[in-house]
Amino acid sequence: MKITIIGGLLGAALGLVLPVSAAPPIKVMLLDGEQAGAYHAWQETTPYLKRMLADAGIFQVDVVTAPPAGGDFSAFKPDWSKYQVVVSNYDAPDARWSDALKASFEEYVRKGGGFVSVHAADNAFGQWKEYNLMIGVGGWRGRNEKSGPHFYYQDGKLVPDQTAGMAGSHGARNPYKVVNRVTDHPITKGLPKEWMHVGDELYANLRGPGENMTILSTAWSDPANRGTGHEEPMLMVISYGKGRVFHTVMGHDVAALNCAGFITTYQRGTEWAATGKVTQKVPADFPSADKTSTRRAYDPPAK
Repeated sequence: MKITIIGGLLGAALGLVLPVSAAPPIKVMLLDGEQAGAYHAWQETTPYLKRMLADAGIFQVDVVTAPPAGGDFSAFKPDWSKYQVVVSNYDAPDARWSDALKASFEEYVRKGGGFVSVHAADNAFGQWKEYNLMIGVGGWRGRNEKSGPHFYYQDGKLVPDQTAGMAGSHGARNPYKVVNRVTDHPITKGLPKEWMHVGDELYANLRGPGENMTILSTAWSDPANRGTGHEEPMLMVISYGKGRVFHTVMGHDVAALNCAGFITTYQRGTEWAATGKVTQKVPADFPSADKTSTRRAYDPPAK
């Protein structure tokens, strides 16, 4: 005789323990494409960004690659609505996207879609007003004092510096200490107050409107390494309409992506942008205030 158990109440009545269905995966679009300049090897970093999310066990990731410069953008109409969050590993000038395409993305985020800007994605679309509102601050692509202040921390306070100048700079890729300025946000909660990031570009002189922006973490931009002498924003969250944005300036190359600190904050930031909460635990290998931590499993295979 075959018995089919239909509901939890019937299972409980019969003294059976029924499996609890797992939460559906968070659907992620990982957007990439030809960069405006040979500065970032997106073909190498995208697979690692995808794998990091897959390793968290709560995401389902589709990679969407935009047409190259001079390509046909008329058929490039991503269905943003299929995803809870869009992760951008994409640096493109304003002219690449039509007004209609830009408007469709604005509507997606404004109505509650999540957005994650990784490293050079904050170089993109320098003159797109709404994009700059989404990311809070950005660099290069013609940004200057007209784009907004240069935001940094000084004496424990956020300074919106209106001094004239171009946006975007960095020194050599050295390790640097990250200081969490907000420790009770879901992304940073439970992390060490200070932790060492592996060798990476330390973005500085970022400018933008900075509206509805909270700077979670900063790092000292050392003048000895062509730095500003200020605590520059490293991790930020921004509200755009009903949408949540997580902005990390880290992650120039595969070596930087290997940092357990980058991996953890990227995974947690993506979950937060999609859902407004973080369920992931802080891993045992998270870096300390005086020691970096690298996950060698992310090294590219030997050639």
